[in-house]
Amino acid sequence: MICSPEQQAVDAAITSRRSIRAFLPTPVAHEDIVQILQVAGRAPSGTNTQPWKVYVLQGDKKRELSSAIMDAYTDPEQASRHQEEYAYYPREWVAPYIDRRRKVGWDLYALLGLTRDNKAGMAAQHARNYAFFDAPVGLIFTIDRIMEQGSWLDYGMFLQNIMVAARGRGLDTCPQAAFTQFHRIIADQLQLPPNETVVCGMALGVADLSKIENSLITERMRIEEFVKFVE
Repeated sequence: MICSPEQQAVDAAITSRRSIRAFLPTPVAHEDIVQILQVAGRAPSGTNTQPWKVYVLQGDKKRELSSAIMDAYTDPEQASRHQEEYAYYPREWVAPYIDRRRKVGWDLYALLGLTRDNKAGMAAQHARNYAFFDAPVGLIFTIDRIMEQGSWLDYGMFLQNIMVAARGRGLDTCPQAAFTQFHRIIADQLQLPPNETVVCGMALGVADLSKIENSLITERMRIEEFVKFVE
């Protein structure tokens, strides 16, 4: 089957999406940010509730938020006082999920030359999340606390739309659950209303392809492993 140019463009945007962990300082045009978010807003949501809210951070405000979180993250006593509001990962890991998690972690650390006993190096790499991996644009996503699990499913489609729309414009992203631990700092810095909870963050910009960490391409299951055709 021959794909049309439109199909090829959509497939390329989806399959070329990767989590980028080093960005160039190249500015992202305001018009591009607006268009990406406007396109993403066409994501489906149950009864058109559209549960997403986005805070776009650039310049001084992005640096202020990053600095405040870094101060807490690098102080063990402070960091211990910050906990996620919701469980992103399972409370008990089992195969095959724990195996995939470990593999992607060690694949990344191997590229960076970090061994298992280099805890400081791994912590420093994790800390780069809070600088949005030096991307010029940081996004913080929130949802009204009243919304339930279905709206979080809708939110995932919205986030995917952002990442695919960014790829269509030659830009890259990294979705970041790491921000959820420091939701209280984010709420204070962004003056979030009490009804909003932090879903995640996301870096947006132009990938620095000279950085070894951006050569990581994660493995995906073969279709036979996750699809069953029922006739």
